[in-house]
Amino acid sequence: MIGRRAGTNRIGMRKDDSYLTRFVDSVFSLFRLAEFEILFVMFFIIAYLIFKDLTARPEYNRILVEKPGGSDIWPF
Repeated sequence: MIGRRAGTNRIGMRKDDSYLTRFVDSVFSLFRLAEFEILFVMFFIIAYLIFKDLTARPEYNRILVEKPGGSDIWPF
């Protein structure tokens, strides 16, 4: 009885469940299905935001900008 009320022994959706319960169960089932893909995309989004923040700062941006008249590291 406790497992049924908590949703741990669910096999399928029941019609007497509320819409909120069915929605939450479907969201959790989708997350279990696509957990790796969601985490993979989140990793790249977070890495992009960190890189964007670092390159927006002037002291880090000087590395990426070519300096006119400066010494060349590559002689060719």
